[in-house]
Amino acid sequence: MYMNVYTSTRGHIRPMTENDLELVLEWRNHIDIRRYMYTQHEISWDEHCQWFRRVSKDHTCHLLIYSNRENIPLGFLSFQCINGGPIAEWGFYVSPHGPQGTGVRLGTAALNYAFTQLKLHKVCGEALGFNERSIKFHQRLGFQQEGVLRDQHFDGTHYHPVLCFGLLVEEWGLDHEEN
Repeated sequence: MYMNVYTSTRGHIRPMTENDLELVLEWRNHIDIRRYMYTQHEISWDEHCQWFRRVSKDHTCHLLIYSNRENIPLGFLSFQCINGGPIAEWGFYVSPHGPQGTGVRLGTAALNYAFTQLKLHKVCGEALGFNERSIKFHQRLGFQQEGVLRDQHFDGTHYHPVLCFGLLVEEWGLDHEEN
């Protein structure tokens, strides 16, 4: 078992390590993940390692792995604190081969972690306008849509809106552990 593991009824969250790089890259490069990202090209091993080395040195960024109760890694998540304060942007993706419901379990455990361990006041998220699953996911977790950035993302062919979401600690309520 890893040090600094946060455990809930939804699974475990722990810091990402170099040992996770290959698995996280495999998830990130899967077409079902990649097509909803701002950067949609296939990430090379060198590019991935450079990203990890750079971001790992940033004390305002938390790179994390979500595992189920059986300790099988099923997702990646990150929290990037804004201006070093208690507001963070999150990003996440689940294993494309994870069982149904993995996303909600990851999201619930991640938000409990964000509000109890990181002591965040607010978690912010974004979704590309065509990513209906991510939009519904944020809404299901209680995020409020806070804005639309029109034609904010250009994918090389088309412009797409970016939807902005926010969730405050008092809106989450920390009663989601058993839901």
